[in-house]
Amino acid sequence: MKTFEEIFKAAPTVMAEAPGRVNLLGEHTDYNGGYVLPTAISQKTCVLLHPNKRKSFRLYAATLDEIVSFTMETPPKKHFASYIYGCLHEVKAIGADIPFMDIYVHSTVPIEVGLSSSAALEVATLRALRILLQLPVEDIMIAKMAQRAEVKYAGVNCGIMDQMASSLADVEHMLFIDTRTLETEVLPLPADAEVLVIDSGISRTLAASKYNERRAECIVAAQQLGVEELRDITDPNLTNELPSPFRERARHVIKENNRVLAARKGISAVDFGQLMNASHTSLSQDYEVSIPELDLLVALLQKNKDVYGARLTGAGFGGACVALCKTGTVCNVSDAVLKLYNEAGNHGKRLVPAQELIAEQITTEQSATKIH
Repeated sequence: MKTFEEIFKAAPTVMAEAPGRVNLLGEHTDYNGGYVLPTAISQKTCVLLHPNKRKSFRLYAATLDEIVSFTMETPPKKHFASYIYGCLHEVKAIGADIPFMDIYVHSTVPIEVGLSSSAALEVATLRALRILLQLPVEDIMIAKMAQRAEVKYAGVNCGIMDQMASSLADVEHMLFIDTRTLETEVLPLPADAEVLVIDSGISRTLAASKYNERRAECIVAAQQLGVEELRDITDPNLTNELPSPFRERARHVIKENNRVLAARKGISAVDFGQLMNASHTSLSQDYEVSIPELDLLVALLQKNKDVYGARLTGAGFGGACVALCKTGTVCNVSDAVLKLYNEAGNHGKRLVPAQELIAEQITTEQSATKIH
C-alpha cells in the first residue's frame, strides 16, 4: 500500500480514525424515531490531512488505489469521494475557513456488508477536520454533521444510528441510542458473551431501493395509526387493523423497539440471544428484508450449541449476520458454521473478530508517527 508521503510528497499534518459498527438489536428503527443497540468493531477508517498550496483538494483512497481532485464548487466524479465532499461542506456551513488540502484515506472496515463503512469515513474525516481547524464541535454534533453529509451529498437517506455509533461507541460495550432525543447510555455486553459477525458473501444489491421503500411504508403506517412516528406506539396489537404490508412493517418496528428496551434493562446472554432470534424472524417475515442465504446462515448459527442468538444485521438483502456466542468460542463457531454454509455453495467469511487486522494498517500507523 502506498503511503501518504509517496502519494503527496509531504508528511500528513493530522490523523484521525473512527470504527465501523455492528447493530446487535434495533434494526430499521432509527428512521422511525426508535431505539438501537450497536457496538463498535475493531476495524477502523483512518483519515490523514495536510494543507496543500494548490487550488483544489486531492483525495487518495488507499483501499481503491484511486486519487481524485475537486473543489467546493466542483463535486468529485467518484462516488466514494462524495462522503468527504459532504463533510467539507458541513464544516463550511458552521463558518469554518477550509484550506485546500491533501486527504488520505485508509480503511479496514468491510464495505457493503452493513458495518457502516460510510459512517466511519465521515466521522474520521470530521474528527480530522476538527483537529486541523480547531473546531468547537463535540461528538454528537460530529454524528449529526456526518449524517447530513451522507443524506445531502452522498444521496443516502439514512438514519443517525450509524454515525452516532461510529462517533460514540467502543468495542467493549453496547451503546443504547434513542434516535429521537439522541439520549445515549453505555451498557455492558451480556456476561460470558462475545460478538461474532459473518459475511453472507451476498452483496446488498437491493438494499438501497428496498430501504427507501420500507421507509415510505413506515411513514404511511404511522399516518394510518395517527402518530408522528412508529416509535410512539408500544402495543403491536394496534397494528392489526392496518392493511398489508403496512401492518407487518409497523409490527416489526414496534416489537423491535420493545426488544431494545428489554435488553437495555440488563439481561442474561441467553435472554439477549432470544431477543436476537425473535428480531431475525421479524426482519425476515414481517419486514421482509432477508434472503434465503441470510436465513440459512442465521439458522446454522442458531443451531450451534455455543450461540445464544443470531440475526441479520444492517439493511438486509445480503450483507452480514451477527451472533452472540459464549466467550472463547467465536472462532470455533465461525469455522463450524462457515463449513456448513459454504458447502451449500456459498462464500461466507468471518468479519468480526477480524481474521487479521490488515497489514496495510501498519503502514498508516507508521505515517501517523511522522505527524507534527
